[in-house]
Amino acid sequence: MTRAFISIGSNIEPAKNVRTAICSLAQQTRLVGISMVYCTDALDRPEQPPYFNCVVEIETEAPPVEIKHGMLRPIENSLGRKRTGDKYAPRTIDLDLIVYGDLAMDKEGIKLPDPEILERPFLAIPLFELAPDLVLAGYNQRIEEIAARLPQDGMSPLEDYAKLLREEASRGFCAKGGSYE
Repeated sequence: MTRAFISIGSNIEPAKNVRTAICSLAQQTRLVGISMVYCTDALDRPEQPPYFNCVVEIETEAPPVEIKHGMLRPIENSLGRKRTGDKYAPRTIDLDLIVYGDLAMDKEGIKLPDPEILERPFLAIPLFELAPDLVLAGYNQRIEEIAARLPQDGMSPLEDYAKLLREEASRGFCAKGGSYE
């Protein structure tokens, strides 16, 4: 089994869509952990509503391409994700495989580890929470050092919401067919 990490973000009905995405993931793979969920301002778009961002840890035997195209994209599609040329457009959900074991790759439209971990606190800090001893493959940098040097201003922890997600996951709510509609 490979230890992998998926980033989750939403700024359209984020409370509902992040929960539904986590539930969908839990129904398809072994969900190991859920980081703190942070409310963050939209990048370069102050007029947009804020995002809910977190990282989840899974254990999987599926290869990265299968995770991206067989798991993450279908969840995004089911939640109404519309891809446009605008990289910073509002979105119902954004799911990205950001770390896959100790694999470093850049092919088939997948870069691992995701290079944005090095510059985006809403990726690095939740990743550090789940894997404090992680060393990013290909970069030879410890996530602890990356997270420590990134500014945390503009990141508000949503402690009650994150606690609810973790409790529901631990109770097997999603596996029992629970719905967040």
